[in-house]
Amino acid sequence: MSDLETRIGRWFDEIGAMTPANLEARRDVELVLTKLDDGQVRVAEVRDGEVVVHEWVRQAILLLFRLRGLERVEVGPFEYLDKLELKHDYERRGVRVVPGASARRGSYLAPGVVLMPSYVNVGAWVGENTMVDTWATVGSCAQIGANVHLAGGVGVGGVLEPANAVPVVIEDDAMIFSRCMVVEGARVGRGSVLGAGSLLNPSIPVIDAATGEEVSRGHVPDYCVAIAASRRREFPGGEFFLPCVLIIRRLEEGERHDKARLNAILRDHGVAT
Repeated sequence: MSDLETRIGRWFDEIGAMTPANLEARRDVELVLTKLDDGQVRVAEVRDGEVVVHEWVRQAILLLFRLRGLERVEVGPFEYLDKLELKHDYERRGVRVVPGASARRGSYLAPGVVLMPSYVNVGAWVGENTMVDTWATVGSCAQIGANVHLAGGVGVGGVLEPANAVPVVIEDDAMIFSRCMVVEGARVGRGSVLGAGSLLNPSIPVIDAATGEEVSRGHVPDYCVAIAASRRREFPGGEFFLPCVLIIRRLEEGERHDKARLNAILRDHGVAT
């Protein structure tokens, strides 16, 4: 455990008493924010197939909002009142940002990232050559891998509280089609595809269409094509259809990049592309 991690833990134990007057605590928190912004630390990562959360980093973000007051920010004709400024210096970072896009300081954007008019919140990590398409949002602390495509209107949920909550993780080479909602610590595996309009959270069953078996809750495994579906459930008040996610195809590694073939698979199952 580093000295900085130890100090953040100590400050967090006193979070209820924290104000902008706590300059020593603010110094430490601002250092963590800078490290987040540059990708030197991150809130969570995948190790040996498991999501590891670095809770002290998230604690620093929570402390930040106690240690900073509201400040007016003007961007051209727009005025904002917030506790955290936007990112800057995109050219040096090798990031393309289209007008209408914004990312808060303390989010990490790797070289090659493209932001269409979209939003990336503090604590988020977006890997190399990932596209965040129009009106997509990447919530606080969400972890997005390299070579990912978040299509138009995708909502990736954020999580700062409660303590020990796992952020959303979308791994390398995944494709999330339009209007999907991936929230509350859900996970999409490497190279997988989530069909348009799918809802994925830790209570949503992920079912293998070939066997009818539930393979997980809220986790699409690596190299799968998955779509929104529903399954029948009986309740005292009647019979209802509850949402699920259906795996309709297992992919070979690298197959996800053949977009023409992928679109054909989705169309065969009646999914808009």
